[in-house]
Amino acid sequence: MAAPGPQPQTGDAAYRGIVRPLLLPTWAVIGILMVLPVALMAVYSFLTKEFRGGVEWDFTLAAYDQFFVTRGLFGDEPPQIEWTYISIFWRSIWQAALATLLCLLIGFPTAWFIATRPAKTRGIWLFLITIPYWVNLLIRTVSLRFLLRDQGPLNEGLIDLGLISEPLQIINTNLAVQLGLFYSYLPFMVLPIYAAVERYNFALSEAAADLYASRWATLREIVLPVVKPGIIAGCILVFVPSLGAFLAPDLLGGAKTFMIGSLIDEQFKGSQGNWPFGAAVAMILMSLVLIVLLLYARAQTRGAR
Repeated sequence: MAAPGPQPQTGDAAYRGIVRPLLLPTWAVIGILMVLPVALMAVYSFLTKEFRGGVEWDFTLAAYDQFFVTRGLFGDEPPQIEWTYISIFWRSIWQAALATLLCLLIGFPTAWFIATRPAKTRGIWLFLITIPYWVNLLIRTVSLRFLLRDQGPLNEGLIDLGLISEPLQIINTNLAVQLGLFYSYLPFMVLPIYAAVERYNFALSEAAADLYASRWATLREIVLPVVKPGIIAGCILVFVPSLGAFLAPDLLGGAKTFMIGSLIDEQFKGSQGNWPFGAAVAMILMSLVLIVLLLYARAQTRGAR
């Protein structure tokens, strides 16, 4: 009797042999466009700045030391904490946090409104939300600067209405930077929350109303816990790019609104830029973001157990 031949594979085993080759383009893109640039940035952060620009392949911690410690103009004084860069870092954190809060306060009602519209009109509302993505961020930020300037449409309209007697000084203030961040990243908050609200079972709200729960109690005890993943995703998508933003601080703010993204950008401009220091600041920023995300992921893992 002939020996039975190999049995055909079924289920996941049948596709296991072709999955890895199909993933090669994805891994190549991730490696070339993500891992390699970060690795190069990490290497440059440990190099030494050449006097006339560029870098010397002499590995040192001088760039990180420059961020945290100052030793005077000639480097011969006792080390002291460098509060200048730390204050810029802190300003970036609270600016990004405030922008995230503003986007949440506006984005949640907007997402709820869109999700509760009839199905045939939701696409139109989502279309209106995504229109800003059709225009480059630089062009949108310059347009906002034109709108907010002293002789811009906003001030001229308020003067024509008699609400103010002289133009409001908005450009080169923290308010202008906040408006720029809010305007740039609001859709990042609306879309994840909309996706979460769309999956919400509104029968739960009706059941809460039948049990004489107030609207605020229903929102706090039922709605928010269900749509919490969308809210957290939106907050992350707004906070992370806001933290490293440099267009809004550069075009709408001034020297007093300097943020960490602007500091990094300045280090890579011109032949006299300090590439190792810029790379070190970028690595510090990325490390902070990764630590926050890892702590959140760990908290989520503990909560799921």
